[in-house]
Amino acid sequence: MLIALQDITFEFGARTIIEDSSWHIIPGDRVGLIGLNGTGKSTLLRIINGDYTISKGSINKIRNLSLGFFNQDLLSFETENSVISVGMTAFEQALKVEKELEELTAKLEHSQDDALLHEYADKLHEFDTLDGYNIRHKTATVLEGLGFSTADLERPYNQFSGGWRMRVLLAKLILQQPDVLMLDEPTNHLDLPSIEWLEKYLSNYNGAVIIVSHDRYFLDKMVNKVVELYQQQLHHYAGNYSDYEEEKVMRRDLQQRAYENQQDYIRQQERFIERFKAKASKAAQAQSIAKRLDKLERVEQVDGGPAKIRMNFSVDKMPGKILCTLNGVGKAFGQLEILKNASAEINRGDKIALIGANGKGKSTLLRVIAGTEPYTGERVPGHNVVTSFYAQHQLESLHLENEILEELKGCGSGLTEMELRGLLGCFLFQGDDVFKKIRILSGGEKARVALAKVIVGKANFLMLDEPTNHLDINSVEMLIDALGKYEGSLVLVSHDRYFVSKTANKIWEIVDGEIKEFKGTYGEWEEWKKRQALAALPAKPEKEKKSPSVAQPQPAKPASTPKTAIDKDLQKELQKQQRQFQQLEQQIAGLKDKLKQLEADMAEPEIYANKDKFRATEDAYKKTNADLAKLNSDYETIFEKVMELEEKMQG
Repeated sequence: MLIALQDITFEFGARTIIEDSSWHIIPGDRVGLIGLNGTGKSTLLRIINGDYTISKGSINKIRNLSLGFFNQDLLSFETENSVISVGMTAFEQALKVEKELEELTAKLEHSQDDALLHEYADKLHEFDTLDGYNIRHKTATVLEGLGFSTADLERPYNQFSGGWRMRVLLAKLILQQPDVLMLDEPTNHLDLPSIEWLEKYLSNYNGAVIIVSHDRYFLDKMVNKVVELYQQQLHHYAGNYSDYEEEKVMRRDLQQRAYENQQDYIRQQERFIERFKAKASKAAQAQSIAKRLDKLERVEQVDGGPAKIRMNFSVDKMPGKILCTLNGVGKAFGQLEILKNASAEINRGDKIALIGANGKGKSTLLRVIAGTEPYTGERVPGHNVVTSFYAQHQLESLHLENEILEELKGCGSGLTEMELRGLLGCFLFQGDDVFKKIRILSGGEKARVALAKVIVGKANFLMLDEPTNHLDINSVEMLIDALGKYEGSLVLVSHDRYFVSKTANKIWEIVDGEIKEFKGTYGEWEEWKKRQALAALPAKPEKEKKSPSVAQPQPAKPASTPKTAIDKDLQKELQKQQRQFQQLEQQIAGLKDKLKQLEADMAEPEIYANKDKFRATEDAYKKTNADLAKLNSDYETIFEKVMELEEKMQG
């Protein structure tokens, strides 16, 4: 066990965040920490990190436990150093030894003292043990996995936006490889390729990982346990987020049935007491039953859960069939060409998701469609189109001196104050929160107000740039429900795959400056991409091998012709390559079997509970994977030779 939280209670001022709750974190845990916004998920991570002191209970950690905590507060870090040098600070000891080696080298230029030579040799050995020669390569690999180009690595850290800085700090944290890695909304700062890279990386991570995220796809792929912080209690579930949802429904049903059964029992006993309490022969029995009821541990009635307030979009005008047409549109920032002769058409009823890596021009294309970004080419707006645009950079359009409720009243939606307050509740503004001034809100709160304004407007065409970034899972579900009923059209940019899969009926991807359209849902697009990737690969080895094995020898030719000698040489070479081909097949099959066994070993409790055994097994797994990749590469090379030789034999 790495960390044990035992019956802890924590109050924040007069408010109780968590009460008499326990949680044990063990090696190999992949935990999704969930709960409504404001319940205290981030606070609980800070309690584990040691930032806050509990008022009751105990927190026990193994000796020398290392913790890594990824959160918004990291943005206060500033430096002019390069991105890669910031990432490399993860290897603090290796960098220290490297500096000591430089100092010793300078001394040895003037002195060949034996003591200095011994110290130098010891430091060299320590640097090698710390894998110091590879730290730059490791850092570059992680940073590039998180979306940085090779050229970006040498740029100063402080030249990047907040989102990109968070990626650098996430890379540093990953490279430190703490025993427990705590990630608070890590996908908010990543595009889809980077999220997929992070998923692959974390799936092989040695330590325990705790994730707070509103990204359901990410949670489903990453976690094997869910801990829900609800009504000041920690509720534990096995499996991923989808498993949690199913089990929670079952638990609620069981609790409700137990509550109803107990209420029936209580009513029966109370009737008996009321009937016989004054009868001498039954009074003692009635009194006994009354005492038993007083001591009875009551089953709580199932609460209604989070409020299911419905968001509804209103559409005033019906637009024409075509909302916007782009013809030969171009857009460049200096030498960087974003769009090049791009053409597309948005039709009434389209719900389009713009997806892809950051830097491909998704937000730029949104602004071009909205007519707020200069461009070359032609943009033809449709008839009767009323547009509403939600984007982070448009928060300056909010009136800072207005109260939140006042800001929404000014949209001309015609909704009553009660209806507006209900909508604001969906965006996590409860009670007197609606009277807060816009100027005192955080960036995330302003973003939620701006999104609420989009909803109360009566636009028939919505453009949404990362609308889920500051919403919890419950609010995202409400937004999905509202967009599903929305009668207008929309174009959205989002890295939340669940949100995209539930809202879009078309997918747009910017490829080489052009807009590539796929008519279908995100799930269908993913399947299509997989089929495209498979089709681009060489034919499967099983089929490839058949050709050389059934190849017929060419008819014999007169010994006097030069062709006969060539054929014999080719045939010998072909047979040699075929033998190597078969040997590689056997070796690959053996390594695959070994990988399966190692995977099974890593799942054994006695292995993952023992850090040394788990690390040794994991190292063996990584080495076997690398060996398999090498053999597969050799396999493809030899197969190409076999095919080439066979063609020569036949021609």
